[in-house]
Amino acid sequence: MAADTAKSAGATHGGDVLVRSLVNLGATRAFGVPGESFLAVLDGLHDSRGTLDFTLCRNEGGAAFMAEAWGKLTGAPGICFVTRGPGATNASIGVHTAMQDSTPMILFVGQIGTRDRDREAFQEVDYRAMFGPLAKWVTEIDEPGRIPELVSRAWATALSGRPGPVVVALPEDMLSAPSDVAPCGPLRRPEAAPHASDLEELCQLLSRAQRPLVIAGGGGWTGQGRDDLARFLEVQGLPVLSAFRYHDLVDNRGDFYAGDAGVGMTPRVRALISGADLVLALNIRFGEMVMDDWTIHTPPRMAPVLIHAHGSDRELNKIYSADLPIHAGPNRMAEALARLDRATRPEVEDCRAEARAGYERAISAPAQPAPVDMSQVMAHLHETLPDDAILTNGAGNFAIWPNKHFMLSAGQRLLAPQSGAMGYGVPAAIAARIAYPGRTVLCFAGDGDFQMTCSELGTAMQADARPVILVLNNGTYGTIRMHQERHYPDRVSGTDLVNPDFPALARAYGFHAERVERTEDFAAAFDRALKSTTGAVLELMVGAEALTPGQTLTQIREAGRKATSG
Repeated sequence: MAADTAKSAGATHGGDVLVRSLVNLGATRAFGVPGESFLAVLDGLHDSRGTLDFTLCRNEGGAAFMAEAWGKLTGAPGICFVTRGPGATNASIGVHTAMQDSTPMILFVGQIGTRDRDREAFQEVDYRAMFGPLAKWVTEIDEPGRIPELVSRAWATALSGRPGPVVVALPEDMLSAPSDVAPCGPLRRPEAAPHASDLEELCQLLSRAQRPLVIAGGGGWTGQGRDDLARFLEVQGLPVLSAFRYHDLVDNRGDFYAGDAGVGMTPRVRALISGADLVLALNIRFGEMVMDDWTIHTPPRMAPVLIHAHGSDRELNKIYSADLPIHAGPNRMAEALARLDRATRPEVEDCRAEARAGYERAISAPAQPAPVDMSQVMAHLHETLPDDAILTNGAGNFAIWPNKHFMLSAGQRLLAPQSGAMGYGVPAAIAARIAYPGRTVLCFAGDGDFQMTCSELGTAMQADARPVILVLNNGTYGTIRMHQERHYPDRVSGTDLVNPDFPALARAYGFHAERVERTEDFAAAFDRALKSTTGAVLELMVGAEALTPGQTLTQIREAGRKATSG
């Protein structure tokens, strides 16, 4: 208390109170682009260096992506500061991603002065109206005296139930107003736990199942929660699918892992879900990807028995009516499951073995008709990446490679957007390098995806947080080109890319950079990239013909011709 009193006595303005409140809550890093609307916060951050550091970004969208990745990787809310109007609209992509990915994040937006409201003042936006559908909660702080209360609530809201983004508008006259109010203190995060009767019924349902399946995902997991989940799966002999882009929740090399229920769902995974007689859904929100556009089981009722556990009661019975809904956070639920007595039966273990065998057959892709064969690249990465490597990707067909053809070990992480946001991978990789400077961080980016946020290489250079980036160059927006050829074959429009010299661009930002034009040259180039002290950008010439791992551009076009001609 004495320390807080001393700090409050030295507070000079609202911006200082806000920064000290964030420090007391446990924030250690903020990302953003400066603006005159929150100068007082920047002044407060001047004195928090070494405790709460500010990473200067090049675009608000990149800053918001970094904050979202920070929240996903660390479990603490990612903090982002942007200016009013254009700054806020640029940052909205990160808010949308944090919401769809269930990631704790707080976006602080500078706001016009309170006396100018409703006059369409310079860059004025009603943030409650703008962010209302995108965030868990949106508020505006009108008085310096309420900063501790509302910042504390924003932190708690970002972490509670289903984690997600909170937006806090900061009128500039409020921030600069003198204030000696004490900053808020730290918070303890509660987590709902399953009732004994829930666990008893769960055991009864599991004991009757012949083909049970676990699907796990969502935000809010701790390291202990992940370990407990793995222990439960191993002891009970159950197969598990990760929800879309939550591949790193369990060790992909474990006997229980059967793949991901995500975009581009394979017939094998679809059959696994549709053939289950019990689904234990842990912390997932039943998004479109998990149920293949909700076509495997039509809402509101599944054919199999459904046990759905989630930290937010609003997610229970939202899409599918559960036979056993359990209001419990992921870690308390996993802790309880890990304590259950062993109840494995031979038929269940056979089901798991079959699911695992199917995953192992699918993990290796066939040889690709490309100058650089990504199937061989992935095999090399699988052998050489450290067990604590962090992988990131944005959105596009290139993401199939880290998402479908790489086995993540227990210590590796994947940062990827459920929202399908292009440009996510580079900022996420920079945030990961800041969070863990000693770990290998590898970003997968397409040539179009890379150019969405490649200016953040400047952020990486300034922050000395430089990852290794693989730019898969096929000269087209691959996913859209794929759909175009399927539905309108031979009518290419708006998808071909004319690209810059990517290695030259990367070298301008101080990165080691190379163009790899042959498969056999990749291993040596990647070794040089890993050894580089300045990070690296490797441009891989993959070509448009190898549009997907399982089907060439020519094959997609021919199939489209047949479909449309009929």
